[in-house]
Amino acid sequence: MSENREVKARKTILNIHPYTPGKPIWELQSELGLSRIIKLASNENPLGPSPKALEAIQGSLSDIHRYPDASTAKLREVLASKLDMKPEQFIVTNGGDELITLVSEAFLEPGDEIIVLSPSFSEYEFGAHLMGANIISVPFGEQYTFDMDAIIEAVTERTKILCICSPNNPTGTYLPKPVLHHLLDVLPKHILVLFDAAYSQFATAADYTNGLEFVRAGYPMVVLQTFSKIYGLAGLRVGFGAASEDIIRHILKVKEPFNVNALAQAAAVAALHDEEHIRSSLQANTQGREQLYRAFQELRLPFIESMSNFVLVELGPNAKAIYGQLLNRGIIVRYGATWDLPCHVRISVGTESENAALIQALTEIING
Repeated sequence: MSENREVKARKTILNIHPYTPGKPIWELQSELGLSRIIKLASNENPLGPSPKALEAIQGSLSDIHRYPDASTAKLREVLASKLDMKPEQFIVTNGGDELITLVSEAFLEPGDEIIVLSPSFSEYEFGAHLMGANIISVPFGEQYTFDMDAIIEAVTERTKILCICSPNNPTGTYLPKPVLHHLLDVLPKHILVLFDAAYSQFATAADYTNGLEFVRAGYPMVVLQTFSKIYGLAGLRVGFGAASEDIIRHILKVKEPFNVNALAQAAAVAALHDEEHIRSSLQANTQGREQLYRAFQELRLPFIESMSNFVLVELGPNAKAIYGQLLNRGIIVRYGATWDLPCHVRISVGTESENAALIQALTEIING
């Protein structure tokens, strides 16, 4: 019998740290024995899923013995109609995370460079590590604004992908349309811009752009969107990318067949038509942000005004302890150490009553 040797993983795997999601409700209920848990950690829609999506799921249950449409034709047709593009300009994926991985697999070679902003969504780095690419991290400017000079200065001949999240997770800040336009014009044409607009439907600023107009204009971009946020379908895992037909063809070559299940496809189509749910969700989020802002101002807690459905709040050196005390009261927020922000927490906007409960608990903890 041959000598037993350890099976060695690829060297790049050593750089990958598994994604750490927000603490699930069931886990905290089990730990504390509480009947009510308020989860304000994962940027989910507190109003729940689109009612039309639920109806579509019910109507599709009898067909789940069949494989889903591998081409997601109906969903791409609806997207094309609503967004004034061609169906061939879309790829539907198992959440936005899969799209990030597919873009990495389609375009990155070992030794290529990707530029990511910091702090931001960690999955951009995951895709780069997976392909053995080098990550160039560019910090945000003051108040987490996008530092265009620093981004442009980071570009080299090896730069292959630039990842921009707008509104950015976890800061809630965004890249104004004129600034993005300038950036696209000055970037070398061999650089693909991955524009993560997962939270775009919550943005209310007049100069915000979800990036799709620049895809229509022919810029080398992939715009990421998701049904996990305003549409309330996080549990179904469905997102999409929009880009030129040529870029989409490249990405499709690395996509697995049947990557988006049939119920998710049916729900997403229905959710796109549920204008009332979209309107109500946006209104509740806008009002909820203001409710949180007022409370943070009264508590004299620094925060970043957000164009998303969460707010980054500075709690100071006791942030981890406060996070723990909120957990003990059945309120889950996201501790900022994930983004090297140990003095911060990210708080998702909840319903009016959920926000009020968070505010009351935070007030009692801070005031001792």
